[in-house]
Amino acid sequence: MKPSVLTRYRVMAYVTAVMLLILCVCMIFKYGFDTGEGLTLVVSQIHGVLYIIYLVFAFDLGSKAKWPMGKLLWVLVSGTIPTAAFFVERKVVREVAPLVADGTAQPVKA
Repeated sequence: MKPSVLTRYRVMAYVTAVMLLILCVCMIFKYGFDTGEGLTLVVSQIHGVLYIIYLVFAFDLGSKAKWPMGKLLWVLVSGTIPTAAFFVERKVVREVAPLVADGTAQPVKA
């Protein structure tokens, strides 16, 4: 497996997680303080587009690492749970890094 596959996933995992946190703050201001409705709309749309890119890269990584469907779904959904993508990304990197180093695509035994 090429290192770029893992790098793309890592970048999008962090970007998606940060944008989701920003969106959560915007939502608090929108619904808690009645301000920032326009900003919330813009941030939510940006997060939506970035999440779609994250899904593509995570699916690409999962298919090349030959993950089972349950694990792949958990990684895909982690972009919708605030802060989950940070933790899932670290776990994925620990598991996939040996595959990148070896250039293989055999699943890692947990």
